[in-house]
Amino acid sequence: MNLSQARILVTGARGMLATDVIDALRAAGLPQPTLTDRDELDILDADAVAALVAEHDLVINCAAYTAVDAAEENEDLALAINATGPANLAAACAEHGARLVHISTDYVFAGDATEPYAEDAEMAPAGAYGRTKAAGERAVWEAGADALILRTAWLYGRGGNCFPKTIAKAGKERGALTVVNDQIGQPTWTRDVAAFMLRLLEAGAPKGTYHATSSGQCSWFDFATAIVASAGLGDIVTPTDSAAFKRPAPRPAWSVLGHAANEAIGVEGIGPWDERWALAADEVLEGVVG
Repeated sequence: MNLSQARILVTGARGMLATDVIDALRAAGLPQPTLTDRDELDILDADAVAALVAEHDLVINCAAYTAVDAAEENEDLALAINATGPANLAAACAEHGARLVHISTDYVFAGDATEPYAEDAEMAPAGAYGRTKAAGERAVWEAGADALILRTAWLYGRGGNCFPKTIAKAGKERGALTVVNDQIGQPTWTRDVAAFMLRLLEAGAPKGTYHATSSGQCSWFDFATAIVASAGLGDIVTPTDSAAFKRPAPRPAWSVLGHAANEAIGVEGIGPWDERWALAADEVLEGVVG
């Protein structure tokens, strides 16, 4: 596929990740993508999906049900959006020879590992959201699409609600925060995911699963501490454990993903989480703290 001439379709185009994906496509000088969200394309409508995909060479699926707690009570809806929709997109891509980029998540894993999850590690989701995303991954492969599945985690960006904005706002309002220190992961900037995606596409990466997360690791407490420092709020974060914050859906204690797949094909990954946050902070927190 000649990316410079590709007809590109982006689903879920009003979401946080898609905001930066669209910016990255434009900054790279690629053709204007077709942008759809739920009002323009119902990805559950297989006929509508097939008709639109037939007019494109590359489909970037950013559409997803991401309400982790709500998925526990609405698993059927989450399954439709996270698995049936991707199945429709993948089937249409396979039929019409289009390449698919599908976004997945660390929640497909159990979260009980002690070393980074490899791209081919067994999926064993603990909650409804993870089950539906794992089903989506399987559906993409079963359709036979030329697909890149990008798993990401702990996303933040300027284009939507995210942990840094919540922490900075709450810190400013309350003056003190308590954040868990027993959940470990990789805070990842949506702008970096978009750039990584483009590097894979430009390199003609073979179909497969890739991990689109920052390198390194930290706890939510560590990340919150970095956020309030960037916001100029001082030393206001106290650590606690997950037992203090009961949520409807289980959270993975370990969300550290390995990056062997992109390294094997010579595609540069994403830098250390703390360095990337230092670059992202002003943009992400703009308007949140004065």
